[in-house]
Amino acid sequence: MSLKHTPLDALHRELGARMVPFAGYDMPVQYSNGIIAEHRHTREQAGLFDVSHMGQFVLEGPGITETLESLVPVDLQALGEHRQSYALLTNDEGGVRDDLIITRWSADTFFLVVNASCKVDDRAWIESKLSAGQSLRELDGQGLLALQGPRAREVLSSLVPETAELRFLQGAHCELDGMPIYVTCSGYTGEDGYELSTAGEHTEALARKLLSHEATAPVGLGARDSLRLESGLCLYGHELSPTISPIEAKLNWSISKPRRPGGERAGGYPGAERVARELSEGTARTRVGIRVLGKRPVREGQSVLNGDGDVVGVITSGAYAATVDAPIAMAFVESSYAALDTELGVDVRGKALPVVVCKMPLVPQRYYRG
Repeated sequence: MSLKHTPLDALHRELGARMVPFAGYDMPVQYSNGIIAEHRHTREQAGLFDVSHMGQFVLEGPGITETLESLVPVDLQALGEHRQSYALLTNDEGGVRDDLIITRWSADTFFLVVNASCKVDDRAWIESKLSAGQSLRELDGQGLLALQGPRAREVLSSLVPETAELRFLQGAHCELDGMPIYVTCSGYTGEDGYELSTAGEHTEALARKLLSHEATAPVGLGARDSLRLESGLCLYGHELSPTISPIEAKLNWSISKPRRPGGERAGGYPGAERVARELSEGTARTRVGIRVLGKRPVREGQSVLNGDGDVVGVITSGAYAATVDAPIAMAFVESSYAALDTELGVDVRGKALPVVVCKMPLVPQRYYRG
């Protein structure tokens, strides 16, 4: 099957990107400076990421708040205009179909950003739950850029001054040189920053304007992964899946209080029974951060061992964390081994590599809350 291309495909190649297949798209994994340099630049300056492969949906119609609330354990009734919420599309077994960001545009309109690998299934699932007068419109071909890092606010506000005061999980319709842009203060690195949605034909011009600032450098998927891992952020297909519950993934905070047992609108979403039970009773396994004692990395799928060599978990993500200069990982382990500083091993080609359970995130999150 041929790969799809984002609106920035030609620019990536001009900038010397190494392209790889990802979620059906040809995407930049890194540029000439390499993943470590791109990672550090994002932590110190401003990194520009192409995330146009993500799904962008507009969901609208009378009663759409109630319909969407029946699919996610979030208090959307309390979500103000141009405010965002992280959300999980749960399944009937209490696992996760996808994680997404929901933004209210108006009383009867929401803007959704979903994972690239899930967008076809997400669209079909959501559309199957719509009532008369409600619709889902995919912004196919729409560009989506992420500008992340401690100087991201300086860079974007030099071009679009009204973005200077946007706070974390707040959005606004903006314009730059006649280009309509929807800007949100959000991202996937743990840093202050923005995501910018604009028409495909404007995406390259917008990217070039952002890259013209001396603080901005292009960053690929490799550093995006190591940055989110340092920041303790789950990746769908790794720390989230149809068989992993929000509580096992330690995303209890994503279940809004009104949707919890005893709340004013408790339950009412797929898998609510399992989620309620696990909130009360706990889980047999749980997500933990892992710090490797040494320089050898650990990888997804490798077994986590206790002191007796018994398998007690599995690595779900692993990478070199350039900010802390060490290999790190996330894993699911039996809950009795999840305490901080618990010493464990990881089976790397038949040898137990020593690791320790660590606090996540390893790097403090620096979202701008005003």
